[in-house]
Amino acid sequence: MSRPFIRVEEVSHRFPNGTQALVGINLGFRADQFTAIIGPSGAGKSTLMRVINGLVRPSEGRVFVGDTRITQAREAVVRKARRHIGMIFQQFNLVRRLTVLENVLVGRLSTMNTVASTLKLYSKADREMAMWLLERVGMADYAWQRADTLSGGQQQRVGIARALAQQPRLILADEPISALDPKSAGQVMEILRTISAQDGIAVICNLHHLDTVREYADRVVALKQGRLVFDGRVGELIEEVSRSLYYDEEIIESGLLELNQAS
Repeated sequence: MSRPFIRVEEVSHRFPNGTQALVGINLGFRADQFTAIIGPSGAGKSTLMRVINGLVRPSEGRVFVGDTRITQAREAVVRKARRHIGMIFQQFNLVRRLTVLENVLVGRLSTMNTVASTLKLYSKADREMAMWLLERVGMADYAWQRADTLSGGQQQRVGIARALAQQPRLILADEPISALDPKSAGQVMEILRTISAQDGIAVICNLHHLDTVREYADRVVALKQGRLVFDGRVGELIEEVSRSLYYDEEIIESGLLELNQAS
């Protein structure tokens, strides 16, 4: 088994208002694996994403991107590590006034020198890559269309192409289908599964619907009240665990559920 590209070790995080978002999280994420993170609202899912991406420095613990420890590292070191992580957002985060092609090219900015990135002097190779990625997500015919003319599902596919333009080793998808209709959601999830299976890119995806998790994910990580309460294969996610996540008041005790650390 390959070494995890992302390692989260004994991570806890408390916000300035006193909210305890994460408690003693230990996880590893390797390439070629599609991981779904589940749990009720306020469980710490988005905070964990932001810790992995270096956008939140945890109160305690260590986070490694490859061999780089990004916790307590200089911001320049964190930015360099972040180049390997593509991000897909719930609300797409496209630049609405730019064309679809230009939005995908934004994913190349972190690879360019300061002058080229400031002036957006994209190379021919970058433009060819962007068009190929748009073809891959079924959006090449919209390359010259403004982003704000697209449907939600189309915008999310452009967002995936933009993330891939970074040539990442990991993609974080924070509730990528919550704003989409069922058909568009299925298209997005199929693309993400293909990326994981064919490209050897780790995909970590926050999801709410367990049917979607069971259809697309290889691994499930469940959080409740900031604690890790399940880590295992999809087929091991039993009904009692699912009910406890969303309905029960008490956190599952370790004696009830033997955690299967899949990292």
